[in-house]
Amino acid sequence: MIELYYWTTPNGQKITIFLEEADARYEIVPINISKGQQFDPDFLRISPNNRIPAIVDREPVDGGRPLSIFESGAILLYLAEKSGRFLPNDMRGRQEVSQWLFWQMGGLGPMAGQTHHFLHYAPEAIPYARDRYVNETNRLYGVLNRRLADREFVAGEYSIADMAIYPWILPDRQGQTLNDFPNIARWHSAIAARPAVRRAYDLAKKINATPTVNDEASRRVLFGQNAASHVGEGSNQ
Repeated sequence: MIELYYWTTPNGQKITIFLEEADARYEIVPINISKGQQFDPDFLRISPNNRIPAIVDREPVDGGRPLSIFESGAILLYLAEKSGRFLPNDMRGRQEVSQWLFWQMGGLGPMAGQTHHFLHYAPEAIPYARDRYVNETNRLYGVLNRRLADREFVAGEYSIADMAIYPWILPDRQGQTLNDFPNIARWHSAIAARPAVRRAYDLAKKINATPTVNDEASRRVLFGQNAASHVGEGSNQ
């Protein structure tokens, strides 16, 4: 049994997609990041970076004590290795998937996340910041579009790389249009139509029907963090 500590962000969606695709046994422990639940001491013992997602595997393959893992990319790798699914066994195929998984973790996710912040959450419009992150997100869309020009999925076969990237392709929130990126549009539609992906997103609607951040208390929790922050004072998921 996998315990998934989750909220309805793109990083959280990666893990529900995998678990649904793998038909895994799991239960969700909601962590409402707008209310500061990511700073609860019990959660911090699982995820010391005070961010979702995190998991606790009550049945690790070594038969030992429960195993906790934080960071969405590390979770995807662990689940793929444990299940033997969505990660190639051969060295070259595995490296293809790993490169694009880390591309999302180190590039698309952080850059698109800053785009979200400066377009939708910053208390004042900062044109330089908006242009900087919208343009970088656009560049990354171009990288992905070229990659998909001659293959159905990012690393050939459907994999954890696709599961990591898909939730971060949010053109309406990122100042982009998929009309400019036909290969991404085709890929995105194919993944959106997968039954497991539909189930994952239906589950998100049940857990958090109104995911917008529109009150000052939530904004302080989400965007007010520094090294000296006390419990309940902010994170940026």
